[in-house]
Amino acid sequence: MRVLFVANAYNSLCQRMHVELLDRGHEVSIELATSELAMVEAVELYRPDLILAPMLTRPIPERIWRNHVCIILHPGIRGDRGASSLDWAIVEDQRVWGVTALQAAAEMDAGDVWSAHEFLMRPASKSSLYRNEIMEAAVRALLEAVERFASGRSEPEPLDHGRSDTRGRWHPLMKQADRRIDWSESTATIVRRIRAGDSRPGTLDAIDDTQYYLYGAHAEDALKGSPGELLAQRDGAICRATGDGAVWISHLRRQGGGIKLPAALALGEAAAGIPVAEAASVAVQKFAIPSSQSESELRIRDTSDAADHRTFREIWYEETDHVGYLHFDFYNGAMSTDQCRRLTDAVGTATQRPTRVLVLMGGTDFFSNGIHLNVIEAAPDPADESWANINAMNDLVQSIILTKSHLVVSAMQGNAAAGGVTLALAADVVWAREGVVLNPHYRRMGLYGSEYWTYLLPRRVGARCARELTTACLPVGTRRAKRIGLVDEYFGAPVTGFARWVRIRAEELAHAPDWHERLSAKVAVRMVEQAIKPLERYRQEELAQMRTNFYGPDRTYHIMRHNFVHKIQRGPTPSYLAKHRTVFAAPAGRKNPIDPAGVRLSASDRVNPRLSKPADVPMADNSNKPPPQRRSRFLSLFRG
Repeated sequence: MRVLFVANAYNSLCQRMHVELLDRGHEVSIELATSELAMVEAVELYRPDLILAPMLTRPIPERIWRNHVCIILHPGIRGDRGASSLDWAIVEDQRVWGVTALQAAAEMDAGDVWSAHEFLMRPASKSSLYRNEIMEAAVRALLEAVERFASGRSEPEPLDHGRSDTRGRWHPLMKQADRRIDWSESTATIVRRIRAGDSRPGTLDAIDDTQYYLYGAHAEDALKGSPGELLAQRDGAICRATGDGAVWISHLRRQGGGIKLPAALALGEAAAGIPVAEAASVAVQKFAIPSSQSESELRIRDTSDAADHRTFREIWYEETDHVGYLHFDFYNGAMSTDQCRRLTDAVGTATQRPTRVLVLMGGTDFFSNGIHLNVIEAAPDPADESWANINAMNDLVQSIILTKSHLVVSAMQGNAAAGGVTLALAADVVWAREGVVLNPHYRRMGLYGSEYWTYLLPRRVGARCARELTTACLPVGTRRAKRIGLVDEYFGAPVTGFARWVRIRAEELAHAPDWHERLSAKVAVRMVEQAIKPLERYRQEELAQMRTNFYGPDRTYHIMRHNFVHKIQRGPTPSYLAKHRTVFAAPAGRKNPIDPAGVRLSASDRVNPRLSKPADVPMADNSNKPPPQRRSRFLSLFRG
């Protein structure tokens, strides 16, 4: 079928839906709902069989839904209505929630039901639930609705509040007055209030008479103080006392135009008086890695006699049965210079352990999204901070590539983009949770890219496919990722199920009879490839391009970063998404000002033509690489 997506943004939910429908042979085009006119024009151009709204907060124009079947995905159980459904579900501590596929109608969220699926709620932020439980339920609901519609033998069911499974009700828009925090309340209550607004719109609160939106709430059991007191800071987060404990807040956004930043950075000089807390001790055979310690000072703690407790931590390690598991759960997957350096230290320490396999776990929501654009935007000199950040990322990737003592596995629980994908490819083996979406490209941020991608990406998928992935700027689902060699295996399960599967496979790898042979083969391959082209040469070639992006006269990267961080949308839907604006003729007299890469810039901000033409994106010289058969034989020894 020809399917048109109408959405507020091309976010992770929309990307996953896009991938799922393409995998099933549907033709998909996407229109960002910037205006009623844009939506109407998209329908006229594309003439879709079906219109889907996977993430839409504005109503679909009546002249569209009266003439076309429009299915809206609503993040609520059957019968639930309102724009703040999931916010209320979190605040009210609902145990079961769901997603409903509704047909658009005159009354918001009151249309006929095509499909509905429920799930058990997890204590997590709204954005985390969206990327996991909501995502999976939405995929099931969408595919069921599309199948029913395509069959032509099924009609949606009228919403009937008399049914036993119709438990939802109308919820008003949650305002800041509803989110207001009383710091004398319990930790659990306050955490839910902050999580209900994370990542949008945030929960407004005052710190030293300045209003900030709060994000990234983590319960703290060990620290206590007077309600509202700022108790500690750790790795950019701040800890504030509640009525029965404390809450860590990882990020703040100043009211009135500020951007979301690590809390201590957002506070600036006001954070200087907040005590620095040591990294928390964690459970048996785990260690935590504080930013204040160097690699040589990191300690592996046996805490078998200490009670584990809830706290904030970005990096932690587990070890069992000759396998080390290194977790790095960075907010929104962004990795600042400091975070990259701490993680590099952690990798170095983990590879000194008497284990055989090191598993890079990333975080629940994201594996990694590469450099930290918000921290860069807030820096006194964004170009200098960009340079420091990309070099810190390169150091991290290099440390993984050059690991000789362990087989390294990337276990992608969550999505990854740009340098985060390349970080995963630095491992010897790459596993992914089914449904994870990968965006292995940089051009949508006006960057050439680094992290040794010109070595790692063609090495896995070949030069032609690497060029396609980095110029098309489209997401890759796990099915296609395995088919082209981007990942070695994927497993379909919730995050907890995926972690269990990873443990089983990692322990099998550690105890495999040919472990020594695989490790030797890995080292041999690296030596051969180093002789053909040194790793440092890839880095210098990439950094030469990145230096131009950061410091050159073309301001594309800086403009696009600013627009991204400040959530400024420039122009219509990018043409790489809106097929109806390229494949089909535009109305007379109209011209689509979007270049093939989908860069949304005004004429005065025109991008460098080299970044606009896929054929001109340079690739590293791999002309002297070993024959593909030989490389595949070598690599298969240690990928398994």
